[in-house]
Amino acid sequence: MKAVVYHRFGGPEVLAIAELPEPKVNLDGVLVRVRAAALNPADLGVQAGALAGSRESYFPVVPGWDVAGVVERAGPAASEFAPGDEVIGYVRGEVEHHNGAYAELVAADVRTVVHKPRSLPWDQAAGLPLAGLTAVQAIDALAPKPGETLLVHAAAGGVGSLAAQIALGRGARVLGTASEPNHGYLRSLGVEPVRYGDGLAGRVRELAPDGVDAVLDTAGRGTLAATPDIGARVVSIAEFDHPGATAVFARLVPEDLRTVAELAEAGRLKVRVARTFPLGQAADAQRLLAEGHAPGRIVLVP
Repeated sequence: MKAVVYHRFGGPEVLAIAELPEPKVNLDGVLVRVRAAALNPADLGVQAGALAGSRESYFPVVPGWDVAGVVERAGPAASEFAPGDEVIGYVRGEVEHHNGAYAELVAADVRTVVHKPRSLPWDQAAGLPLAGLTAVQAIDALAPKPGETLLVHAAAGGVGSLAAQIALGRGARVLGTASEPNHGYLRSLGVEPVRYGDGLAGRVRELAPDGVDAVLDTAGRGTLAATPDIGARVVSIAEFDHPGATAVFARLVPEDLRTVAELAEAGRLKVRVARTFPLGQAADAQRLLAEGHAPGRIVLVP
């Protein structure tokens, strides 16, 4: 099979296309023919060696945590799935064993995959797993009640947009910070947009004079410091040492992944895709991701 690999830590320049053997499938695993693989900022960090101090490193590595595809073969202990089933998966653990989603085939533990939402095309479905897990776990940590007001920083981003939609579905009012070109997108989701930049706290106060009930920071870079004392409950997925903020790290919880898929199947979660690339242009896709300005998910399509 064709796959994108790297043989040493680095940036997009270390990626190359290689011909690899078909991945082996565990008794409780499935072999998935990849139809789309979404990129995540974590791909860049792991590839640069950010985790090298906490785990053994073996090369070559096939990167990629988010996948959507079709089951080609299921192990004898993977009765949940059969050949032909369409699935999405969060295959982070597989990357640690050099078998990520930037490939034509990926072998995955059954706990990492769920049935694909039929209503989503492949590229959008691939953008669900990691961002969706992060979003639902962050919203669970904040526990917004119906009628409460939630402020989401970077609400047009991959995690922010899904978190905003989940909170809206639970009856919350959602304000979302974003650059002005993204305000129309936020309004289409039901989010009240707030412009970034100087005076941000004042603009939030105009919409919520008594402050907000909760704040979700998906941006980092000092964003929480720009809106002090406007929220009683604060969660961040990007700034883990901010005083008073609870840090949320995405975990593979199969029930949460199923929840995300079910919400998308019901039309309650939309995924915005900025651009798709073939496997051979994975380095260009990562460069676009690193710029940080793409209006939606970036996806590889084998």
